[in-house]
Amino acid sequence: MTRLVSRTVPPRSAWQLEQQGLHPLLARLYAARGVADRSELDYDLKHLLPPQTLTRADEAAILLADAIEADARILIVADYDCDGATACAIGLRALKAFGARVEYLVPDRFKLGYGLSPEIVDLASQRQPDLIVTVDNGIASLEGVARAQELGIAVLVTDHHLPGETLPAADCIVNPNQPGCGFASKSLAGCGVMFYVMLALRAEMRRRGAFDDQPEPNLGGLLDLVALGTVADVVRLDRNNRILVSQGLARMRQGQVKAGLAALFAACGRDPRAATAFDLGFVLGPRLNAAGRLADMGLGIECLITDDPARALAIAQKLDGLNRERREIEADMQAQALELLDRLGDAGDAPGMALFDPDWHEGVVGILAARLKDRLHRPVFAFARGERGLLKGSGRSIPGLHLRDALDLVAKRAPGLLLRFGGHAMAAGATLREEDFPRFAQLFARIAAELLDPADLTRTLETDGGLEPAYISLEIARLLEREVWGQGFPAPLFLDEFEVEQQKILKEKHLKLRLRKGSSRIDAIQFNFAAQPGPRARIAFRLAVNEYMGVQTPQLTVEYLE
Repeated sequence: MTRLVSRTVPPRSAWQLEQQGLHPLLARLYAARGVADRSELDYDLKHLLPPQTLTRADEAAILLADAIEADARILIVADYDCDGATACAIGLRALKAFGARVEYLVPDRFKLGYGLSPEIVDLASQRQPDLIVTVDNGIASLEGVARAQELGIAVLVTDHHLPGETLPAADCIVNPNQPGCGFASKSLAGCGVMFYVMLALRAEMRRRGAFDDQPEPNLGGLLDLVALGTVADVVRLDRNNRILVSQGLARMRQGQVKAGLAALFAACGRDPRAATAFDLGFVLGPRLNAAGRLADMGLGIECLITDDPARALAIAQKLDGLNRERREIEADMQAQALELLDRLGDAGDAPGMALFDPDWHEGVVGILAARLKDRLHRPVFAFARGERGLLKGSGRSIPGLHLRDALDLVAKRAPGLLLRFGGHAMAAGATLREEDFPRFAQLFARIAAELLDPADLTRTLETDGGLEPAYISLEIARLLEREVWGQGFPAPLFLDEFEVEQQKILKEKHLKLRLRKGSSRIDAIQFNFAAQPGPRARIAFRLAVNEYMGVQTPQLTVEYLE
């Protein structure tokens, strides 16, 4: 069941925004999202939170500056998702611009797993680094940091994930979510944390006179990478993150885009001069993630750090192929999961689900969990076989259940059951023995039942109410498309009733509609539809731009139909 509710629009805020020159529709939408003054929509870089307010960023800058002056070897250890890849590319590009000797290492997710483990440190030690810098990982790597210390390797952790009860004994940790950090934005992605550390490093090197006889590196040129990683990691777009994303998109639209990003746009037939947040989250991001899911994220990182357009395009085409392969695997896994749910019967209605199939692909279980979470509206873990006979699981949650906290409860109630776990409120991962899966599934379902209110299991869809027929136009669709929307600052979703004049099924899974409202007619599409409508339908939709054969028209993207 889905409950539809309308966002509250404070009339005074909407009126003030309109008086300040905002389009009446945007004034209503922004007021409903808590914006009271147009100044809050000023995304100039001068409004970014200062780097010195990010706890220990100045210490990280000193550590890196000392390493650069000593010509020390720096090794970045990256995560294997889009956030980790962009964070790694930001670090590599900036540090090289500062004159550092720097390389990178990205773990094989299927053999070495996530984070700075002792095994990864041993592998890294073959490169003889003096300093390891983690990006988008490391906050839970107690054993790995300890191993680095044994080998005499300094460690700088840059991360944004939630810490456990004990922090690793690294030389320096920069994480807005570590205890005692007063940084006002707790939603920085890993790439955002690394960008801030590079800003702090530039200030430190400026203080040391490093740019007295040479040009100062322009770190603003990295904002396209920051924008991509921030949107793709689905972190909350608070104002600070919206500034980062807006600045990155502005540079793309001005043609100031890395060769790799330009190649990714080209590989999927998009134009960076018309880049949107949707492109970052649903077009470029999945193609980079496909490398980490099915192959080696080193391929994605190479795409982001090369300045050779021909090489970038060749890599982007490989990434596009991997993404198509990922989609096929995901579709098969989703069909198997739905069959498994049918066999479970009433047990499939548990408040928290954990599913496992020996044939599932370890790199795709996170997407499968997300799809099933959306379909069932309950927390879901999906597991696949990993190395050494262990199960690797990825979970996605719904509002009302903090997934990492739920795993923490599992670990406390059943010591030794979870070999490793970590993550966020909405997404987390866990490793366990295959024979322990039934016990985990039962305990997770029990904990979910305790933590979730019955009302949480009813999907709530927030809408922005109706959209005046005059606003269903290409001009308004483009207006909305160019704004910065995302997690915590959702794209507009409208609700209205329409007459259904025509309908047909495309590729056996998408529903194409011709709708009428009064004298206005509009095309609409619902992807992966569940049921066809009658002659009238109540529809929650987004206004989008559809391009076919070079012609752009407005189109409704149906999110919910009854």
